Amino acid sequence: QVQLVESGGGLVQAGGSLNLSCTASGSIFSINTMGWYRQAPGNQRELVAGITSRGSTNYADSVQGRATISRDNARNTVHLHMNSLTPEDTAVYYCNALGVRSGISYSAAVWGQGTQVTVSS
Repeated sequence: QVQLVESGGGLVQAGGSLNLSCTASGSIFSINTMGWYRQAPGNQRELVAGITSRGSTNYADSVQGRATISRDNARNTVHLHMNSLTPEDTAVYYCNALGVRSGISYSAAVWGQGTQVTVSS
């Protein structure tokens, strides 16, 4: 069974930066796209950034220029770095993997459990 384990997050002061990492485990052959979503209280979950296995990236307008997503295909790991944080970045951040081939199974989408990021003003 494929699992995504996130690390990083916590309490950050406004203007600071965060580094999140996520590793997929479970006899994985390939993952099409990995990314990060976030959900603030009362809001819908939204895409923060995504990266394909070939390295193509996309970012939400709200983080464009402040976020960098990177990926290590050999380690099935994705990283997110964000700077110039504001309280509006406070949310639970979820790791996501799309198109996961592992063993003899295929998973269209896998989610991590989420990690809280709180930006204090």
